[in-house]
Amino acid sequence: MPRRNSTLDHWDNFWDIKKDIGKVYPDSNAFFEPLLAHAGKAGGKRILEVGAGSGRDGSRLAAEGFDVTVLDYSRQALRVISAVSDNGTDAVLGDAFSLPFRDGSFDVIFHQGLLEHFREPTAIIEEQRRVLKPGGLLVVTVPQKYHPYTLVKHILIRAGKWFAGWETEYTINELEGLVAGQGFRILERYGEWMYPSFFYRSLREVFRKLSLELPMYPRGPGPVHDLRNRIRNRFRFLTPAFYTFITVGVVAGKISNGER
Repeated sequence: MPRRNSTLDHWDNFWDIKKDIGKVYPDSNAFFEPLLAHAGKAGGKRILEVGAGSGRDGSRLAAEGFDVTVLDYSRQALRVISAVSDNGTDAVLGDAFSLPFRDGSFDVIFHQGLLEHFREPTAIIEEQRRVLKPGGLLVVTVPQKYHPYTLVKHILIRAGKWFAGWETEYTINELEGLVAGQGFRILERYGEWMYPSFFYRSLREVFRKLSLELPMYPRGPGPVHDLRNRIRNRFRFLTPAFYTFITVGVVAGKISNGER
């Protein structure tokens, strides 16, 4: 599939190595509360996760009572999802550029760590707009541009060592412009700081290569973690904070053709 920049082999290899998802850091949790706040009650509502990976996020929403479908184009990812017996979701093999669903099939579509892997993200958003119901929600999370992670990532990409092959990143304004330009109204922005820190994760990776396993989370994070959450809740809506987060995201509503 020539439009892809991070190849299927990269992701099959990744999920083959990372099939023990208990040892893989979860994606950002920052999307969860905004999605629930705008989606309303779960009864009868259908949610689609595109590029589901391990399927953990979709499983969490299924536990809230939503009818959740998770889609990925890696068969190995779907094997990981199926291995989680209490996942509670329907797993589908499919292409984000050509979703195997009818127009207006879903109330909510969300994804984390998807758009940054493609040089043509507008085509993906257009396809998601197609399968959303009128007034449906799109929830998108991507890496934030101005973070030390970005510098290290691009060094590894140039060296041919990045696990996904190719990846980009966005400022919150770039993300909002991308989504709004495809027929959506921005309803909310959000972001998340990295925990554990980038330094700790890097150190853990160095030790892993030396066959030494550090715990996924540093011991005794309680007070520090609580302080971090209090700071985040106080300052997360201020514009400067969006240039310090590891990920940023938006909740957007589908605009009907008559409103555009």
